Amino acid sequence: MAIQFTKMSGSGNDFIIIDNRVPVIDDAKKVDFVRRVCNRKMSIGADGVIFVENSDCADIKWDFYNEDGSTAEMCGNGGRCLARYAVEKNMVPAHKMTLETLAGLIGAEVNGDSVKIKLTQPENLQQNIALALNGTEYQIDSLNTGVPHAIIYSDNIEDVNVKEAGHGIRFHETFAPAGTNVNFVQKVGDKALKIRTYERGVEDETLACGTGVVASALL
Repeated sequence: MAIQFTKMSGSGNDFIIIDNRVPVIDDAKKVDFVRRVCNRKMSIGADGVIFVENSDCADIKWDFYNEDGSTAEMCGNGGRCLARYAVEKNMVPAHKMTLETLAGLIGAEVNGDSVKIKLTQPENLQQNIALALNGTEYQIDSLNTGVPHAIIYSDNIEDVNVKEAGHGIRFHETFAPAGTNVNFVQKVGDKALKIRTYERGVEDETLACGTGVVASALL
């Protein structure tokens, strides 16, 4: 069966979006489907898949899956892509909309090439977490901006082995059982940050992470 899809990128995070309001993929088959189509060497390739579903409390609902088939409560750049998709496909009556996610209802607004979303209130702030990993001592702040994020400051993030260090922190018992996304942050002057992110569910560094940028900026 042919399945219609759209491939979209938000600041380098890329997603496969499928209109599933009239089901084309059963829930029981989604995990296997996601793992196969997100494979960059054997299929389309993406950081995740967004299934657009009907909602009883918002304009539309999304069912979001990471590349590895796990679900995520929220994804900032995914939300922006979905909002743009909904407008282009005439799924919503106006350029302002609400989206139902596992993290709660979020607002979105599309104006031309500009797409904004309003995330849920940040929660679960923890600061100055001491963590030892492979002989390195880390001082970590943590904040949930829809999904959990660990923030680690570095003088030069280009020297960080993001995949190795991020993997160890993401699966560390401190953040069990759900794990965490991991952001390595470098201050650039008084008003700018450079950020590299290891994303939970992708299990690798990604080109961008919307909720990670927000968590880093807040902390």
